[in-house]
Amino acid sequence: MEVIVLAAGQGKRMRSVLPKVLQPLAAKPMLAHVLDTARTLEARRIVVVYGHGGEVVREALDAPDLAWAARTRPRAPATQCSRPCPWSKTATPP
Repeated sequence: MEVIVLAAGQGKRMRSVLPKVLQPLAAKPMLAHVLDTARTLEARRIVVVYGHGGEVVREALDAPDLAWAARTRPRAPATQCSRPCPWSKTATPP
């Protein structure tokens, strides 16, 4: 199994310079909670799709067990999920 985490949102409504996925929740960035849960699934691969503030996100949470994919054009999450994942070795077109 592969896990793909969509972590590219801007978080405009949060009114913060910090990317949405780095906003603290229970003393950790929100994305850290998601990654901790993904790791419990013993996935073969965890891919984090990043966009807004991507380099800051990557620097804050980079780890050897993560693969990173840059979102080049903003899309709604449902649109992102419906397309083939070029970073996945098992991706097939819908």
